[in-house]
Amino acid sequence: MNFSTIRLPSWARSIGLSVCASLAAFSAHTAASNTIDDAFINEVVSSYQLDERWIRTQVKAAQFNPEIIERITTPWEAKPWYQYQTIFLKPERVEQAVEFWQQHQQVLARAEQQYGVPPQFIAAIIGVETYFGRFKGDKKVLDSLYTLGFHYPKRAKFFRSELGHFLALSYEQGWDPATIYGSYAGAMGFPQFISSSYRAYAVDFNGDGQRDLLNSPEDAIGSVANYFAEHGWQAGTCLVDEVTLTPAAEKFVQTDTKIKHSWGDVRGAGIVTSQHLSDNDKVMLFPLAQDENINRHYLGCNNFYVITRYNHSRLYAMAVYRLSQQIEAAWQAKQVAN
Repeated sequence: MNFSTIRLPSWARSIGLSVCASLAAFSAHTAASNTIDDAFINEVVSSYQLDERWIRTQVKAAQFNPEIIERITTPWEAKPWYQYQTIFLKPERVEQAVEFWQQHQQVLARAEQQYGVPPQFIAAIIGVETYFGRFKGDKKVLDSLYTLGFHYPKRAKFFRSELGHFLALSYEQGWDPATIYGSYAGAMGFPQFISSSYRAYAVDFNGDGQRDLLNSPEDAIGSVANYFAEHGWQAGTCLVDEVTLTPAAEKFVQTDTKIKHSWGDVRGAGIVTSQHLSDNDKVMLFPLAQDENINRHYLGCNNFYVITRYNHSRLYAMAVYRLSQQIEAAWQAKQVAN
């Protein structure tokens, strides 16, 4: 049936037009009405010791963006693994990663020496996040954080906190907040740091006196490595391994990203891995859908958990891990060829 040929009665068309007009008016009113209140401004001023007039001037520019709400309610991480992985695990991304590694070889080597994080993981993070700086985001960070902090009750507390951090960060960096662009969730720069992470973990890795994640791949490399190190990355230790699930181990299977089971307990339930673990090491046991009917199970160790601190998703961490493997293999092949 061609629904475009159906003609509604006049009363239905009138109601439809009325509803559309009302929604449009509501959206326009919402967009025009900045609902940042004095309580929030006072909290930011108190928390970061910023000038109140400066804060009020900056937040007046914040605008509601309905697209932000749409994006956050339909995240990529809601997809099953077999669909999600195809977004990132592509030959062209691996090729670009090798070029990025070649271009920044000395910086990546220095980051590994200082923080213990191998180049392929740093490249994988930056590759997944922004395709090595090609896609840093097209949303005003101020609008994103305002929209989510004041019009998305589910996570309002978190995003209001990030808005406060963003204002403090802008003041510290000498930015005009209204001119900074990032993701729909307010993440910025080559590595897509949120404001609190930028303030806490960004480093000046090229020695120019600035922590510039928006424009400096060198600072981004050092900052990703520092982020991993600060969250407990352990060089040369277990990351993740595919395992065969036993009936006794089913009680350990989880869907969150907590690393809460001891390897001794999981091993005692019949799980076997080639990774070197002590019985006291914490692990996670989780499924990933290979297609509509098949799950495979994986044992995640400490370093896998660290990747989930960057993005609280097992799918994200697995994509980074798999991409890092492909990058390392391509890099080694290039070295042999040369």
